[in-house]
Parts: sequence; C-alpha cells; structure tokens
Amino acid sequence: MVSSSDPVTMEIPPKSPDGSEKSPQSKELVTSNTASTLCISSRSESVWTSASRSKWDIYHKPVIVMSVGAAVFLFGMVITSLSCIQIKNKNVYKMCGPAFLSLGLMLLVCGLVWIPIIRKKQKQRQKSQFLQSLKSFFFNR
Repeated sequence: MVSSSDPVTMEIPPKSPDGSEKSPQSKELVTSNTASTLCISSRSESVWTSASRSKWDIYHKPVIVMSVGAAVFLFGMVITSLSCIQIKNKNVYKMCGPAFLSLGLMLLVCGLVWIPIIRKKQKQRQKSQFLQSLKSFFFNR
C-alpha cells in the first residue's frame, strides 16, 4: 500500500487548456531569465569592455584601505601614548592602544601590498588583449 506522503507516488499535472503537455507554471519557468540576468558580475563585464578606466577607478580601494589603516594606526599611537601620561584607566589604554596599532598596521600593509597586485593584473590584462587581437588578426583572414 502506498501512502500519499510516500515519495514514490507521483501526481500527474493537469493539462493546460490548449492541450499542450506543459502546465502554466512550467511555461513561466522556461521563459524567465533568472540565471542570465542575475549572475552578471562586475568582473565579467570588465573583461568584455575595452573602455579605459581612470587611475582612481583602479586604485581607489587600496587607497581607502591604506588611509583607514593609517588613521587607525595614528589613533593607536595616541591611545598608547595616553597610557604613559594618564593615571586613570591605565589598563584600558594599555590594552586598546596596541590593538589599534596592530589593526592599523595590518590595514596599511594590506593596502600597500594590494597596489602591486593590481599593477600586475593590469599588465596581464594588456598582454591578454594584445594576444586576443593577434589571434583575431591571424584567424580571421
């Protein structure tokens, strides 16, 4: 005996009024553009567009990370120096100062390392575009 909650049983979907096999829900799913419109990312677009970008567009993220890192590092220096001067809450300043120092230094170094990585990717992209143009020149004759 097979119950209705058993996964083996299958319901037969009702036929649509025009006599075709597909139900209205399945037609809806077939005609919707879910994957093609939702999965477009900025990386894939930048590969296909040849518009040149400004230096700020290329380097704005590492510059912002370095600026925030430098600000947090300076804030950590101030907090650490306050632990030497202040008598009240000396333990709090001794704990928070080095934490801000290390966090700021980490962000500063990450931003500094990020810039050569971006430059290397730019050179690789230029080489790739050059090779693509050579390939299209020789194969489209």
